[in-house]
Amino acid sequence: MDAYLKNQFDFTGVKAALLVEQSILVILRDNKPDIPWPNTWELPGGGREGQETPLECLQREVWEELGLTLTEESIIWSKIYPSMLDKDRSAVFVVGRISQEQYREIRFGDEGQEFKLM
Repeated sequence: MDAYLKNQFDFTGVKAALLVEQSILVILRDNKPDIPWPNTWELPGGGREGQETPLECLQREVWEELGLTLTEESIIWSKIYPSMLDKDRSAVFVVGRISQEQYREIRFGDEGQEFKLM
């Protein structure tokens, strides 16, 4: 895991491609006009709260959205990119692996309409 995932720096949020064998887990966003990109399929993750590190932000978002505890060991790649929401800040993208058992244990949260593997 890249060291910066545990560091505090200014970033807008984290998104993750969570692999389940040869598939990627995606979430259908809520269909609300007051959120960015309503009713579209996207990757788990979201915005930073307080002084979270990228890892803390990702772990919180995955817990809130999917009811899964994402471990450091499940992260296989990451990179810092320019944020799509604020051109003067960064965002973090992560690739991780979860097992079929973890996928079956998903308890979908109160954000989003559904989830599936693609």
